Amino acid sequence: MTRERGARRPGRVLTALLCAVTAAGLYGCSDPGSPEPAPTPTPAPTTPAPATTTPAPTTTAPARTGLSPFTGLPARSGPVLGVKIDNVAAARPHTGLGAADLVYVEQVEGGTTRLLAVYSSRLPERVGPVRSARESDIELLGAFGRPVLAYSGAQSALNPLLSAAPLDPVTESTRSGAFLRSPDRAAPHNLYLRPARALAAVPEPQDARDIGFRFGPAPAGGTAVGSETVRYPAARYTFTWSAPDRTWRVAMDGRTARATDTGPLAPSTVVVQHVAVRSSRFHDVTGAVSPYTETVGSGSALVLRDGRAYEARWSRTSPTSGTTFTTPGGEPLAFAPGQVWVVLAPRA
Repeated sequence: MTRERGARRPGRVLTALLCAVTAAGLYGCSDPGSPEPAPTPTPAPTTPAPATTTPAPTTTAPARTGLSPFTGLPARSGPVLGVKIDNVAAARPHTGLGAADLVYVEQVEGGTTRLLAVYSSRLPERVGPVRSARESDIELLGAFGRPVLAYSGAQSALNPLLSAAPLDPVTESTRSGAFLRSPDRAAPHNLYLRPARALAAVPEPQDARDIGFRFGPAPAGGTAVGSETVRYPAARYTFTWSAPDRTWRVAMDGRTARATDTGPLAPSTVVVQHVAVRSSRFHDVTGAVSPYTETVGSGSALVLRDGRAYEARWSRTSPTSGTTFTTPGGEPLAFAPGQVWVVLAPRA
């Protein structure tokens, strides 16, 4: 089945033995607008994995499991680096995006999107192109404690809020040695970050912590899907299931998305999180109002994993808490271990 969604649409604790098995290669665990076109069912191009009735495991702290709270995969505890990434056509293909643990898609001015890539398990040599921060980033990143945020800059009226926020900013003007300009692209799409240098510029970067994600076997039910499309006013994302590598291949505006260093972008789990998007008091240089994406609250979501789509609910109680995803019955909805993309899609 191929599905399309419009931008306006809206246990017990596992023992250490299970987590040891997990690290050996089984499932992971971690610490605790336009109207939408009607879906058009078509046969899925591949045969998705059948649903399992195995309940999702309850998780334990990353410090004890040795697993990333962002991917559910074996990883050493490390600092958290967020990078704001340009995503207009002139900024593609990206660099370093395949190495991210987690990627958020956010709406910006003109109905286009930018990406917020989060790194902790591993650092690529370069990431980019890097662009400016938005007010929404402050609320979104509050779940990570005090992460490092790398961005090209921000409008002057927003700078006081960024300075007061619980994050460590790294910009081209304050840490020029952490950035470089690529000669093969025109500004402003040619600014790249050296992640290791960005983290070195912060005295005591904070390690990764639980942000609410849970990883494990797929829940029962779900609907077999071959692809899912999410539309913004001026952007389109399609995630197509690839059975051989058990990932969702990403397409942006109808073209396969890839990273220059790792190839096609292919997360293990995609979350379409329906959120409120309102106008902020800020605007860009052309006068266009900057959208504000609200990530505190609750709402509906769609979780894509293992070739199936699962209706879900999301909840986040405060800017410092994580986001939980549950089944309609209220049980934790586990993600497939691996890279996660969270598409913050405007709801009606």
